[in-house]
Amino acid sequence: MSVTEVCIAVGCTSLGSFSARFTQLVGETPTAYRARDHSALASVPGCIAKDLTRPSRKPSRIEETRGALAP
Repeated sequence: MSVTEVCIAVGCTSLGSFSARFTQLVGETPTAYRARDHSALASVPGCIAKDLTRPSRKPSRIEETRGALAP
């Protein structure tokens, strides 16, 4: 699906708003996300892949560690 098709499929009416929110949550644009190789998830059931790739508003342990080590 194109980014526009995904935007409409998830119920957004504005491609700009969808792209901005996607970038905010995922950390990259929808186009950049689509361009990445996702073959590692090909053998993972969809429900598990969805859970593993779901954005989180809580900082990851790596981000917490980076913050603690920053000068």
